[in-house]
Amino acid sequence: MKSVTLGGISSSKLGYGAMSLSPNIYSTPEGYTDEVGVSVLKRALDLGITHIDTAIVYGNGHNEKLIGRAIAGLTLEERGKLCIATKTGFDFRTGFRINGEPTFIRETCMQCLERLQTPYIDIFYLHRIDTTTAIEETMKEMKKLVDEGRIKGVGLSEASANTIRRAHAVFPVSAVQLEWSLWARDVEAEVIPTCRELGIGIVAYSPLGRGFLTGAIKKREDLGENDWRLKMYPRCGENALDHNLKLVEKVEELAAKKGCSTANLALAWVLAQGDDVVPIPGTAKIKNLEANCGALDVHLSQAELDELSNAIPLDQVLGDRYAPGIPTFADN
Repeated sequence: MKSVTLGGISSSKLGYGAMSLSPNIYSTPEGYTDEVGVSVLKRALDLGITHIDTAIVYGNGHNEKLIGRAIAGLTLEERGKLCIATKTGFDFRTGFRINGEPTFIRETCMQCLERLQTPYIDIFYLHRIDTTTAIEETMKEMKKLVDEGRIKGVGLSEASANTIRRAHAVFPVSAVQLEWSLWARDVEAEVIPTCRELGIGIVAYSPLGRGFLTGAIKKREDLGENDWRLKMYPRCGENALDHNLKLVEKVEELAAKKGCSTANLALAWVLAQGDDVVPIPGTAKIKNLEANCGALDVHLSQAELDELSNAIPLDQVLGDRYAPGIPTFADN
């Protein structure tokens, strides 16, 4: 698989988001076990996917432990070919808050290293921006962790352009993680141009629109009763879902015209945004993982890219990306 560079960190062009392997976020498939999760991760590696993304909050460390099991036994040379990324910043010790304090960053980094069973983390993200701790203080601690060899690169997630600039002035940011897909394109106004100006890699999460751009979801009933999207994703609201699914139908028509799946076409659109972009679709099924790799073989002309972009105009998608209270593009 093609390799690209994210702010100096080598990565496969297509990554894998492991969140789906821990059932506290999405519902896992019937019969799912940790052994299945490990097998999915190992299959990703077999397919040439070197970029594996996780976070402490995915199962409260459970997700990291699965990855630790999957990469256990690798030689230092084999481990050196991977890009293992995880995230800190959510502090549940006394209720919940976003915490970018240096002591918390260091403490959680050590815990991540232990769970992942790895001598270093390739990209260590601040999962959300702490608006009460200056980003400069957080970055100073991140720099110390780099200097000590505990992490190779620093990442930010859901950060504003201003915060990215301030962080990068303290220590180079390797990657910014953000939601980017055919129906989540607000990052194109300021965040993407800022990353490119500064030479920061872009990691696109939810490149398949949280499953809606696969064409598999046709109605509200296709989501399980406990699916978090029904409560935390306004685009699933009663007044929004039917309208948004009609937009997806346009992508399905273009996929049929192209002779590929809807998911592959939507993912190919993200892949085509540049060599500084690595999408990280997630799944708990090997068949879906293998199918996602098919997007690498879907080549789009500029005319096709424009046609796709116009199929789902940004101002036509109903509902915010997250429910109120969940910080996005936080400014510090």
